[in-house]
Amino acid sequence: MQTQLIIATNGPGLYEFTHQVADWAKGTGLLTLFVQHTSASLVIQENADPEVQVDLQNFFARLVPPTTDPSMAYLTHTYEGPDDMPAHIKAAMLPTQLSIPVTDGRLALGTWQGIYLFEHRDRPHQRRVIAHLG
Repeated sequence: MQTQLIIATNGPGLYEFTHQVADWAKGTGLLTLFVQHTSASLVIQENADPEVQVDLQNFFARLVPPTTDPSMAYLTHTYEGPDDMPAHIKAAMLPTQLSIPVTDGRLALGTWQGIYLFEHRDRPHQRRVIAHLG
């Protein structure tokens, strides 16, 4: 069983799509999620306190600033904008696929866990995530 989910983003940040996945994933098996982009990631993270998402975004922005930051002067892939290569670096550091058990149509997530697309680019995108339940 497989489908494609579209996650609309409005710039950098974490976009929860747990409910989209839960509405689709029926049955029992191992769910695999895979983002089809090189400048976004997938993470399972706390969904109770939105400050967690803000802090994660701020941490990665400090860890990998835009190419306009003097500390990033060594980068050569800059023609797609100052956020592009840093987005690729963040996506290389974070997962682009997740595995989640599904039991009797329920995601086996912890109490405060949610599924997020982590957008690393500055402008809005329509991100494709492939979901496969096997």
